[in-house]
Amino acid sequence: MFYRANVTVGVKEDRLMMTGLHTVADIFCVKCGSIVGWTYETAHEEDQKYKEGKSVLERYKVSGPDGSNYWVRHETHIISGGEEDQV
Repeated sequence: MFYRANVTVGVKEDRLMMTGLHTVADIFCVKCGSIVGWTYETAHEEDQKYKEGKSVLERYKVSGPDGSNYWVRHETHIISGGEEDQV
C-alpha cells in the first residue's frame, strides 16, 4: 500500500470491467479507511491505455469537509397534457 494525497492505494488485482481487463487497486480514505474508488494501474487493451495512472472516485462514497455528501441533484421533468410536472 502506498500514499497519494488523502488516500492510500491497496493491492493490485486484475478485474474484468465493462471496458475490458484492467489491473486496478482500490483506494481508501486515509481518515476513515473506507474504499472511495479505484485506480487504474494497467489497461490490457490498447484503446484503454489512456486510463493508466488515473483514479475513479465514487461520488456517493465521498463526504465533504462538513460531513455532507457531494451529491448532484438531478430533477426529472415530465411533460404530460401540455403541463410540466416536476418529479
